[in-house]
Amino acid sequence: MVQQKSRLGFVVVGLLLGIFVAAVDNTIVATAMGTIVADLGGIDKFVWVTSAYLVTEMAAMPIFGKLSDMYGRKRFFVLGIFLFLLGSVLCGTATSIVELSIYRAIQGIGGGALVPIAFTIVFDIFPPEKRGKMGGLFGAVFGTSSLFGPLLGAYITDHIDWRWIFYINLPIGLIAFGLVFLFYKESMEHSKQRIDWWGAATLVGAVVSLMFALELGGQEYAWDSGVILGLFAAAAVLLAVFLFVETKAAEPIISYDMFRKRLFAASTLTALFYGAAFITFAMYIPMYVQGVTGGTATNSGLILLPMTLGSVLAAQIGGIMSTRTSYRNIMIFSAVVFVLGTYLLSTITPDTTRLMLSVYMAVAGLGVGFSFSVLGMAGIHHFDMRQRGSANSTLAFVRSLGMTIGLTVFGILQRNLLTDNMKEAFAGGGSGVGAGMPAGESLGNIREILTPEGRAGIPKEVMDKIVDALSSSISTMFMWALIPAALAFVSVMYMGDARLLIPSKAAKGAKVKPGAQTE
Repeated sequence: MVQQKSRLGFVVVGLLLGIFVAAVDNTIVATAMGTIVADLGGIDKFVWVTSAYLVTEMAAMPIFGKLSDMYGRKRFFVLGIFLFLLGSVLCGTATSIVELSIYRAIQGIGGGALVPIAFTIVFDIFPPEKRGKMGGLFGAVFGTSSLFGPLLGAYITDHIDWRWIFYINLPIGLIAFGLVFLFYKESMEHSKQRIDWWGAATLVGAVVSLMFALELGGQEYAWDSGVILGLFAAAAVLLAVFLFVETKAAEPIISYDMFRKRLFAASTLTALFYGAAFITFAMYIPMYVQGVTGGTATNSGLILLPMTLGSVLAAQIGGIMSTRTSYRNIMIFSAVVFVLGTYLLSTITPDTTRLMLSVYMAVAGLGVGFSFSVLGMAGIHHFDMRQRGSANSTLAFVRSLGMTIGLTVFGILQRNLLTDNMKEAFAGGGSGVGAGMPAGESLGNIREILTPEGRAGIPKEVMDKIVDALSSSISTMFMWALIPAALAFVSVMYMGDARLLIPSKAAKGAKVKPGAQTE
């Protein structure tokens, strides 16, 4: 018994480390992008570095989830770590933005296996009475790593070298690889089934087409150009083909039957809206700190700590409370706090103190933290071992899709707001702009000058206008983020009254099968 507990402990540590490196890579590059672009060039293509990872991660999630149901978790978790580490090594050797984007795509494929399969393994190896606690722990690590990325990336960039934001994955990933490979023993039997290759191809094609349309529209090409309209059309056609193919596939990647379960459908939709709103916190608060208050990259990362601590606390509480009340009750409280935190962030101005900003961030962190643990448990509540991988990966896919769309849409919104604010601020004041700004009013130029070194040579009256324009664009963008936050609250209301019940409460006279969940 002691040996088995020790083995499970090693497996849990390996899974936690795998989740950490995969989730942290969603955001770790953000605060390092200025330095990376300065080193490699290609500022017009820097968005590809983040998009390449997110797109391939999203596309891989449901595919690996289904494969893990068919052939077992271990082999695909280990494969995911291998691909992720291979991509990390290649990223550290990149000599151009295009190369870095390609290598990030390889990383993303590996990351698409790690997070959903790790969560699923936990539900395979732990009995119901321990799942709430473990779900809270894994949710806390996922939330911490997602929000901790900008701080870690900023520190490494400021004090070491940007390439180490990728190399640092190697020791952590190798430990995770070794622990899971050596100590995780699968007991379930696997049977060969058909792989839905048509579904996989059309899903990847639809996601890639959509994200390139969103990223390139309004920058490389006009929104009404043939290229952008063609990409949107391709995304729509491939999505339609994917939805049709899934109705005919013997073993579909995403089964429509799962969405017939009210709890799964509502949890997945909630994850979409949470992802779309909360990614803006991690990406734009650091920009606010650097650009508006004049902090360094490290300072901008440190400001995320209150949100990180709030999310960790909420994830743990959510996991524990899932055995005492319904998932919906927990998520109603979460959604209310989440909406409140988003609103508070929409009120920030250049005069907002660091203390008040920290309070706002802590509230937002508390709101989003419950979703990291509770939605994962709710999403697979009604499924057995053969379906959990697919269910969990589908929910993770939709959350990542929300993050990617939110980051892109709100990024476009913030950039356009900033451009309009700059034009209004410097209308008729060409000489002032020329004295303090490089030519152009793009977000890339503003990022370059809003550093401690760049700010030193800008006249105060010019800097004040830039700061006001940047602050206003970010706060207004947060106001628009209230839309998905409010929609998350609405979707939570449809989750029903299910909760995680342990055997002693679920059955007083009947024996509950190991691993079963009841309502």
